[in-house]
Amino acid sequence: MALFERNDDQFRPDVGSQALSVIAIENDFVEGVYHKLAKVYDVLFGPILHPGRLLALRRMRIRPGDRVLEVGVGTGINTSLYPYTCQVTGIDLSASMLEKARQRVARKGLRHVRLVEMDAARMTFADDSFDIVYASYLVNCVSDPIGVVREMRRVCRPGGKIVILNHFRSANRVLSRLDRALSPLTVHLGFKSDLDLPGFLAQAGLRPVSIEKVSVSRLWSLVICVKE
Repeated sequence: MALFERNDDQFRPDVGSQALSVIAIENDFVEGVYHKLAKVYDVLFGPILHPGRLLALRRMRIRPGDRVLEVGVGTGINTSLYPYTCQVTGIDLSASMLEKARQRVARKGLRHVRLVEMDAARMTFADDSFDIVYASYLVNCVSDPIGVVREMRRVCRPGGKIVILNHFRSANRVLSRLDRALSPLTVHLGFKSDLDLPGFLAQAGLRPVSIEKVSVSRLWSLVICVKE
């Protein structure tokens, strides 16, 4: 069962206005990083992040006919995990990563999956288009995480799920300092290590129904929200 983990940062008065990270990144920079990583992404980040992917799919409780949007589909590493009875749309800004995803989808015959090159902060989908909107290991990789999540909420139908799997800055004071110190380095691997979860949720206007630490190291959080 997914459990909330109390974080006293959630009760700070400045949580909705604070800076979410010490690092600011631009889309062009991120796209360049992932162009270089496309060939090796599955090797570097496949096995270590896979337990979180599996748990996220279980928690979604996808039903036959559900319309699922995966934001930041990358190399398509999640695409074979979805049941064939749902309809999956995957979007990504990186043409290099998306080409890997297309090859994977074609090789595995995943006819229920379609892939589109698109900026997650400026989606062209109509309001309320999807039953589940999912972003795995994405929101600390984009220049405007709040804009991306607002778009995710817009295209999700009322009562639908918004699912975010990501690394956020630790609530532990020592580890929090480490996350901040490492962020200028991890950005060269395409992500910020110090994205603040309470601030992120407050600024995005999200009210989670569950927050759960995932993987053995508990470095990643699975956040599930329901669109009101």
